[in-house]
Amino acid sequence: MNLQQIRYVVEVVRHNLNVSEAADALFTSQPGVSKQIRALEQELGVDIFVRHGKRFTALTEPGRQIVAICERMLRDMNHLHAVAEEFSRADEGVLSIATTHTQARYVLPTVIRNFRERFPKVRFSLHQGSPRQVCEMVIAGEADLAIATEGIGDFPELVELPCYQWTHALVVPKGHELATLEPLTLEAIARHPVITYDGAFTGRNHINKAFLGRALRPEVILTALDSDVIKTYVRMGLGVGILAKMAFDPAADADLVCRDLGHLIESNTTRIGILRDAYLRGFVYAFIEAFAPHLKRDVVERALRGDGEDYGL
Repeated sequence: MNLQQIRYVVEVVRHNLNVSEAADALFTSQPGVSKQIRALEQELGVDIFVRHGKRFTALTEPGRQIVAICERMLRDMNHLHAVAEEFSRADEGVLSIATTHTQARYVLPTVIRNFRERFPKVRFSLHQGSPRQVCEMVIAGEADLAIATEGIGDFPELVELPCYQWTHALVVPKGHELATLEPLTLEAIARHPVITYDGAFTGRNHINKAFLGRALRPEVILTALDSDVIKTYVRMGLGVGILAKMAFDPAADADLVCRDLGHLIESNTTRIGILRDAYLRGFVYAFIEAFAPHLKRDVVERALRGDGEDYGL
């Protein structure tokens, strides 16, 4: 048994049992991957994969347990490197963050800029995706932290830390009747075509819940993943926009009017997700605190150990 064989097994599983794709990701040949996996199975005396001809079609029952151990072994190997780097190069390295567009575009720039002033030798790698995708990146070891509003609590492999709360806002062109209407109500908004976020993105569930709670079914004519796209179609006059208030820039969006909807739509909480058995470098703890000042190192360490859920938010 060797580390290469373990990597091959895990990579095949990550690529939905497609050996050819796994081989490409590993920069090796498909026959080489298959041969090494077969050698590992022979050494262990059990099949890891169910086969149909030359294709892998499923994991065997022992295979599921073997894959879980292989994934843990690879994570531990990464932890060994992290421990060594922590003592040899404490203030330098790469911090990989998986996050949604809204966080990457509107929240993280200032945090990263200020953090880089303290840790100029730390480089960042940002990966964007849906809440589910960013969580899966952390579980797969492709990112250190997941930052999202939804989804993190759906993954038992992750520790979920609340960071900050935010509200939605209505955006309309200047001169629109809702720009100055008092009081602003959901009933008034529902009389207009609505442009907002797609599916399970950026608090969409809270938007739906608010309207349904008033027995309202607004006409949602367009959904998007990107707040800037929502504002573009609002400017065209296609409808009124509901987006994260943080996505409104008074200077860049001076042609629009922004009205806080915190009194009409439940507030949202952005969270950080960390792998439960993760070893975090010192600068990762420092970044978490820079992003959410109440999440000091001792608070995060207690959470990773499973000691309490009082995060001070």
